Amino acid sequence: MKKMLSAAGVALLTALTAVFAFGQPAQAATGFSVSNGRLYDANGTEFVMRGVNHAHTWYPQQTSSFANIKALGANTVRVVLASGDRWTKNSAADVANVISLCKANRLICVLEVHDTTGYGEDGAATTLAKATDYWLSIADVLKGQEKYVIVNIGNEPFGNQGYSAWTTDTSNAIKRLRAGGLTHTIMVDAPNWGQDWSFTMRDNAGTVFNADPQRNTVFSIHMYGVFDTAAEISDYLGRFRTAGLPIVVGEFGFNHSDGNPDEDAIMSYAQTNRIGYLGWSWSGNGGGVEYLDMTTGFNPAQLTSWGQRIFNGANGIAATSREASVYAGSSPSPTTSPTTSPSPTTSPTPSTPPTTTPPPAGGCTATLTVVNSWQGGFQGDVKVTAGSAAITGWTARWTFANGQTVSQAWNATVSGSGSAFTARNVDYNGRLGAGASTTFGFIGNGSAATPAVTCSAS
Repeated sequence: MKKMLSAAGVALLTALTAVFAFGQPAQAATGFSVSNGRLYDANGTEFVMRGVNHAHTWYPQQTSSFANIKALGANTVRVVLASGDRWTKNSAADVANVISLCKANRLICVLEVHDTTGYGEDGAATTLAKATDYWLSIADVLKGQEKYVIVNIGNEPFGNQGYSAWTTDTSNAIKRLRAGGLTHTIMVDAPNWGQDWSFTMRDNAGTVFNADPQRNTVFSIHMYGVFDTAAEISDYLGRFRTAGLPIVVGEFGFNHSDGNPDEDAIMSYAQTNRIGYLGWSWSGNGGGVEYLDMTTGFNPAQLTSWGQRIFNGANGIAATSREASVYAGSSPSPTTSPTTSPSPTTSPTPSTPPTTTPPPAGGCTATLTVVNSWQGGFQGDVKVTAGSAAITGWTARWTFANGQTVSQAWNATVSGSGSAFTARNVDYNGRLGAGASTTFGFIGNGSAATPAVTCSAS
């Protein structure tokens, strides 16, 4: 993000020069892929991003943010990284840890280099070519993560000067990444500080898409003051939809120094048209835009008005987000409410399958499954299922036998006393229809264990 636009921002240029129709990529997908303007995960399930931006590179100690973002319902986090050209470089080991945090919390990682912000106008910014050098330098930690990671080459790669080079520079960056062996879905940002008032990205998106030999590129528009009316929002996004080109709102806010974006229209249009959005930003803003923090001091219990709006408001994350099916093993329903739909999958069966009995009317059952383990830790998933009558809330309880503890959790509020742990639903997954299920997860410290879980309903 984000600075005041020049006076040229009022210019209106021509409409899309052509309409493109694109089919399936030539190669079978090992990770995310694009077809007919839609993004699909590695299972072939359509994926619509619902998430936020997190300024990891400036706040690397805030690793609990990943679990907290997930707990509020997000399915994606866009992570700010630095190539070392403007800010301290994020090492390959640090990026690998970020990816592991995303995976542990069942989030899709959109990784972006921020050093390119405003190139051509901001003298401290660097080029897309330099950002590409960075991605190739850490290719070893990116390869093999195509199911979970999207590579956003560079944040807002041009300001309001020199942006005519956007098409060539972006195309060249994509081709270099492909030549370097990266097969991930690539995301590219618009020029003009991300807002594309010149329509450079809009009118040249087809050229850039075709420059990708895998046809696996997604376009990202940042919506601040330029997008202050519903008509501007629907016209811009609608042209990509008509052209069969994939578009996401990679950043947006509820207010900004360059104008007042219409966040209600952004979220409504995105939901109606199955377009992803990623709000800016979780916490830690400065430079006069502190009002864009969604939480106070990275504390998820202290949502700001912007945080309440994007997570819990109409067309917000809690109501519209669907977890990527690569974490569940099968396709979730795209049409039913996340608070009432049956669980889309059966959890992987552990070595000793849990035994449950049918829940009574108005009651619930819960089963714990270990889905991943490593030296000194493990990841547990708990499936909560309502009985023959709807419930409005649930509480799950279990006791570890060998000193295990819980370090973080998502989709539930988990507390512990000694070896006993209690998990309670969060706002968006307490109401379950008769026979419906929801899941929550946690990271455990110690040896993997699957204790019996009791469930009570309200």
